[in-house]
Amino acid sequence: MCGLVYVGDPSIEEEKIIKAYKRLEHRGPDDQQFLKNKNGYFAFTRLSIMDLTPSGDQPFQNDNLTTLCNGEIYNFRQLKEKYEYTYVSESDCEVLLPIFRKEREKIVDIIDGEYAFVIYNQDDNSIFAARDPMGIRPLFYGYTVNKKICFASEAKALMHICHDIKPFPPGYYFDKGEFVCFKDLSKVEKYSNDDFDTVVQNINKYLTEGIIKRLDSDAPLGFLLSGGLDSSLVCAVAQKHLKKPIKTFSIGMSGDAIDLKYAKEVADYIKSDHQEIIITQEEALKSLEDVIYHLETYDITTIRASVGMFLICKAIREKTEVRALLTGEVSDEIFGYKYTDFAPSPEEFQKEAAKRVKELYMYDVLRADRCIAAHSLEARVPFSDTAFVEYVMGIDPKMKMNSYGHGKYLLRKAFEDDCLPNSILYREKAAFSDAVGHSLVDGIKAYAEEKYTEQDVKDAAKKYNFKAPFTKESLLYREIFEKFYPGYASWVVDYWMPNKEWENCDVSDPSARVLPNYGKSGE
Repeated sequence: MCGLVYVGDPSIEEEKIIKAYKRLEHRGPDDQQFLKNKNGYFAFTRLSIMDLTPSGDQPFQNDNLTTLCNGEIYNFRQLKEKYEYTYVSESDCEVLLPIFRKEREKIVDIIDGEYAFVIYNQDDNSIFAARDPMGIRPLFYGYTVNKKICFASEAKALMHICHDIKPFPPGYYFDKGEFVCFKDLSKVEKYSNDDFDTVVQNINKYLTEGIIKRLDSDAPLGFLLSGGLDSSLVCAVAQKHLKKPIKTFSIGMSGDAIDLKYAKEVADYIKSDHQEIIITQEEALKSLEDVIYHLETYDITTIRASVGMFLICKAIREKTEVRALLTGEVSDEIFGYKYTDFAPSPEEFQKEAAKRVKELYMYDVLRADRCIAAHSLEARVPFSDTAFVEYVMGIDPKMKMNSYGHGKYLLRKAFEDDCLPNSILYREKAAFSDAVGHSLVDGIKAYAEEKYTEQDVKDAAKKYNFKAPFTKESLLYREIFEKFYPGYASWVVDYWMPNKEWENCDVSDPSARVLPNYGKSGE
């Protein structure tokens, strides 16, 4: 990950700009650059992934353009051949300059990747910014008192500069003062007519391509492996296409880890170089403040799932040379959760998928970015590949519903006899925060139970007039959030919960463990 800050107001004190990008140093410890022109300030904290030399340091500049980019442009090698330019680096992001100079807003239709970037055009003193369609790379914006726009990779960097800080919407670009949607992955104009066999063949094809393109890195790669379907597929496909054993990592509680045995089964099967990270309840509780500081949220399920991810990334950074991690996020949103087994119709299933895709950048995608970036690592998310998501969202929802006895059946079927044994391929899902060990969440709940009374929860409903806490656990998270971000509760649009309008889904806890169809996935 890297961190960018653009402040389009040269009247802001330089000390505030330095303070802003210092808050993002965890995203990019390898280099920090800072410059000012007549339009404003550009600051960048770099994590070196492509071109590890100083030539890849940002901002990139030519005679009339200046750009900051946090992300990976996966088709940059082909684009460099097409767009002639005197390149000074082997960085994937430098290619933005010649493309923008020739194509301007069409740049977002040309590049393929996970990105958030800002380009200043000196010719017309304008700012252009864009964020990838799934929002894998974070970007926030706000305005100074002089009504000048600013951008940053995390909201915390703008708190002392801007008012009314908001997330930059995924799949949009900003040009000439307006936000324009260029790709809405939640919207399907027409469903595919592909038959079942063609669908599963294409799922295999598009996901495999999405994984392979994310293996291009000058820095060492690693893989998060829970032993569940999604991360196991990413690891297995990657191992199939690489010549040496990939480095895989799993995490579990010291007392009741669930996923460690499944992750080891996968690692042994694909013959990866596997490491297990064991954590204690004390470490989990101790990490909560750091987790919430980096997440910038008080959402219950996001925080629960982040504790394990935060701690495994901490260990990877401290104990290995790995700098980029492939993960399994985004699969649930497009193929279905445990609760979507209760979708009353194909239309409702699709509607729910569209909602989850549209909001994903606030939950699982946010979790992956912040937990990984907090430890100066980069996240790569193959299931978010634009071509893959577009294809899966366009499959007839009747085919995607769980009428097969297994959730995500199409995805499982797509990789039969390919790279994993059926014992893993058809394993039932366990929520990540539970799979690390039920004691993780149980321990946090027990801590909150001791810390607060029922009256405290009732009082919190009066104290916090926006998305008030409704359990002792949620009160714990909210109070930590308010410690760092007082008055910014509106950053969290809503608590992540199953669709309460559906049968069996009107629950007060976001964990799949409370659903009647959870089965034996947690055993």
